[in-house]
Amino acid sequence: MESNLDTNETRNGSDTNVYPGPSNIYIDAGEINKSVRKEVVDNFDEMNLKKELLRGIYAYGFEKPSSAIQQRAILPCINGHNVIIQAQSGTGKTATFSISILQQIDTRLNECQALILAPTRELAQQIQQVVIALGHFMKADCHACIGGTNVRDDMRKLDTGPHVVVGTLGRVYDMIARKSLRTQFIKIFVLDEADEMFSQGFKDQIKEVFKFLEGDIQVIMLFATMPLDVLDISTHFMCNPVYIFVQKLTLEDSKQFYINVTKEEWKFDTFCALFDTLSITQAVIFCNTRRKVEWLTENMRLKTFTVSAMHGEMDQRRRDLSMRQFRSGSSRLLITTGLLARSIDVQQVSLVINYDLPSNRENYIHRIGRLGRFGHKGVVINFIIEDHKRAMKDIESFYNTHVLEMPQNVADLL
Repeated sequence: MESNLDTNETRNGSDTNVYPGPSNIYIDAGEINKSVRKEVVDNFDEMNLKKELLRGIYAYGFEKPSSAIQQRAILPCINGHNVIIQAQSGTGKTATFSISILQQIDTRLNECQALILAPTRELAQQIQQVVIALGHFMKADCHACIGGTNVRDDMRKLDTGPHVVVGTLGRVYDMIARKSLRTQFIKIFVLDEADEMFSQGFKDQIKEVFKFLEGDIQVIMLFATMPLDVLDISTHFMCNPVYIFVQKLTLEDSKQFYINVTKEEWKFDTFCALFDTLSITQAVIFCNTRRKVEWLTENMRLKTFTVSAMHGEMDQRRRDLSMRQFRSGSSRLLITTGLLARSIDVQQVSLVINYDLPSNRENYIHRIGRLGRFGHKGVVINFIIEDHKRAMKDIESFYNTHVLEMPQNVADLL
């Protein structure tokens, strides 16, 4: 079967514009000016959507397209264009491509017609929930095909022909290779958090999945950050894409502070003292390693704090339990690794603590993205030791922001 991987065309134009954001993001002005979509539609009724889909959208709680991305991206996706979307977390990306998929699929055909890949199991499950909710009145069937679950259960479910499959790369590829996931009817392919998947070295595996798809398949890729190398990679997976850059990378919606703890061994006492003085609805605490997550969780519980923990090496049952505890409010603190930063979607999070600064500065904004969901504001506190002061300055420079020393009245900001 012919793949559309190698059909990208030569980029046009020689002028270069800096996209409003970190200084390493560039786009080709000649190409972008011809392919950027400028239409804005601020009413779902004007999108000529299926009646049952409209019912699902309104039942979900949307009264109108809630963000710039929904106003600009839904129609190009519905009209079959290849689309590259760059927007921060919390701006309605999932609903954008879910609505676009549901408008195009035929629920009378019990075959997979849209395939969505996500970097983590939790994100895949969140996408599944949105698709099912929006497609409720259409009777759209969406299956989450993720690692950590029973393979035979996946095979049985896929045999029934769910209309939409969302999953993680390894399990999806396995199901395709076993011929349990039939690809001949798939007409839409979505790669969510594509920058994260490319940065994890999944380009070759994604290419292998593409080999099973039809050459004229519609491709939608969504990015939170858009460095030049990622933009170049993405053009290898689609031709003549429409570019939609709807929100510059900014941290203005979050109040950012640091605590200079000087030494690593002083972090824990500082951390406990902080929570003794603050009244917090819910907070996410980021560490850089699995071992640090487990160590901090154990020691917080010894101090009688009710905490949940999550990292990539946990089995799916434990990860699901941690997220249920956190979402329900039975646990106020979630300690996790940066790997899962993009998968945590909890509206009431008011505080993010970087117990460890992220090793990659671009991951900083994904951690901060747990705040400010659809306009809500919050506070970020970074624990800094002497060896990491330069890294903090680098983050400030990269995002053109200023991180202040934590004030005494931080509790008033939460």
